[in-house]
Amino acid sequence: MTTTNWIKLEIPSDTRNVAFARTAVALFASQLDWTLDELEDIKVAVSEAVSNSVIHGYGLQDGIIHMDVSYQGSELRIRIEDFGKGIEDLEAAQEVGYTSIPEERMGLGFTFMHEYMDEVLVTSELGMGTTVTMIKRVGQQES
Repeated sequence: MTTTNWIKLEIPSDTRNVAFARTAVALFASQLDWTLDELEDIKVAVSEAVSNSVIHGYGLQDGIIHMDVSYQGSELRIRIEDFGKGIEDLEAAQEVGYTSIPEERMGLGFTFMHEYMDEVLVTSELGMGTTVTMIKRVGQQES
């Protein structure tokens, strides 16, 4: 039988909630057989996705972030959705060093997500928001 479990979280768009989101997802993910390095990778990826929603999606203004996290067998799926301004150029936004706030940001959020997760899928619509889905499989860490 394949083990399945899930959680859903809804948090305000507030920088104080980034640490909560990363910790909550890591605690949930710890039900699977991850190494400590893999759990740290998951935490970093979640931090970047939630930070992007808070900073870029909502511009540090009020908003809601939805998080759906689940696993089936050894595959963890994390979906983070905001209803903010959306991403104008999705391809450019995922390039190393791209940022819409160059005076304050390094532009490595999507780079870290892609580096630390096995798959990253991003959809965005201007004025409607962005959804980031990240997948990580137990035992897929590079040596």
